[in-house]
Amino acid sequence: MKVQQVVRELEQAVRELGIPVRRERGSFRGGLCVRHDETLLMLNKNHPPEAHLAVLARSLRTLPVDTIYLRPVVRRALEDAWSAAVEVELTEDADG
Repeated sequence: MKVQQVVRELEQAVRELGIPVRRERGSFRGGLCVRHDETLLMLNKNHPPEAHLAVLARSLRTLPVDTIYLRPVVRRALEDAWSAAVEVELTEDADG
């Protein structure tokens, strides 16, 4: 499955959890934020789908993703992104 399709399905999962998703241009990474007492997920339009996948994965890590259905291939991509993020954190901890 292409990264862009995984991103679309993960965006839909975030929406199913009751959190709006917005795509905007700007100088930000993206992620969950609170604006006027409303939680929303921001994605930077300037970033590639791989960056969107990382932002969605990081955000979904803190949400009750087990309460919604994800196709097995999408769940596997999400879990792979979580594993990759943990590896990066471990590498950064070892370096610094």
